[in-house]
Amino acid sequence: MSLTVGLIREGKTPPDKRVPLTPKKCIEAQAAFPGLQIVVQSSPIRSYADQEYRDLGLEVRDDVSACDVLMGVKEVPVDQLIPDKTYLFFSHTVKKQPANRKLLQAVLKKNITLIDYELLTNEHGERIVAFGRYAGIVGAYNGLLTYGRKHGLYDLKPAYQCVDMDDMQEEFFKVKKLPPIKMAVTGSGRVAQGALEVLDRMGIRRVSVYDYLYLDFNEPVYTQLRSSDYNRRRDGRVWDTQNFHQHPEEYESTFGNFLPVTDLLIACAYWHPAAPLLFTEADTRRPDFRINTIADVTCDVNGSVPTTKRSSTIAEPAFDYNPATGELEPAYSRPENITEMAVDNLPCELPRNASRDFGRQLIDKVLPHLLGDDAEGVIARATIAKGGQLTERYRYLSDYVAEAATA
Repeated sequence: MSLTVGLIREGKTPPDKRVPLTPKKCIEAQAAFPGLQIVVQSSPIRSYADQEYRDLGLEVRDDVSACDVLMGVKEVPVDQLIPDKTYLFFSHTVKKQPANRKLLQAVLKKNITLIDYELLTNEHGERIVAFGRYAGIVGAYNGLLTYGRKHGLYDLKPAYQCVDMDDMQEEFFKVKKLPPIKMAVTGSGRVAQGALEVLDRMGIRRVSVYDYLYLDFNEPVYTQLRSSDYNRRRDGRVWDTQNFHQHPEEYESTFGNFLPVTDLLIACAYWHPAAPLLFTEADTRRPDFRINTIADVTCDVNGSVPTTKRSSTIAEPAFDYNPATGELEPAYSRPENITEMAVDNLPCELPRNASRDFGRQLIDKVLPHLLGDDAEGVIARATIAKGGQLTERYRYLSDYVAEAATA
């Protein structure tokens, strides 16, 4: 099958520097799929410069309207959508997000086929492409950066000022000045794995959940907490992971066990609105509440971490939560405050690495289906709209787009 794919420039503000395929990944993809031709739309903000694509013989031009498929990262501004095309990007529409109603309405009006990366899954329903690993990597790094600044221990260069992961690792040695604190990482998915990668590379010792709770150490340590480590069934029956995901409302938090022994919380676990909170705002006023720094990598505003009352930005990544008043204050305002990092677009801080990682997943797990017969339904399951019509699977969005029409 012959197909021309155009890599579109990111049009959303603030601009995103990531790209679905890096220059080398474009060449690899064209070699792996003989019918594939990739064209790159000129962009002044991409983390890979136009010249880096040209240097490898790829065509860079301003107009990509002749391409069959257009690939971006973030939502495409409505006025930049080209009619009758097939698009792949993160649309953030399947949960009926109000901010993107007009986008989906325009997709339908312009006879567009929309494939959403977030919905690309294998036969087990597991996502096959995501930027989660780099959210975890940057999130853990930012958490330690925030802890160091709060306590005047060291001053790490922000991740977004690092050229790439190698450059960021040069900063790791500064963290050797850490006192014997305890860090808890929640979650077991891609995001948590990225966070653990950073802590391991920094040489921070991993300990069991039991030792974390009951032993003292003369060096900084961390533990990884899975859902079963800090939740239990309300009826006292045995833990069941599948049941927890299906009926989170039937469970309650036992994270209170970790509050008196944790200094830095790195929250990486997926959270469902019906699931228990890690702790409450009232808990932060407990005399034995020890957490003073939080990296909320998942960044669910008013979610599992109740002090996350808003997200923060790459430029100003931290804020303080005052337990006495429940109010947010500027970062590092007073020692008794909880200082929190809650950036909601962490992978953007290491765009080159994140793009390489994402491109690897696209080549291995998506392009074979996009360029083949899609016998496993990978592309079909992720197609929200086809030729300007909502597909059967996403017909539930009909009222959402109808509201958009009258909004």
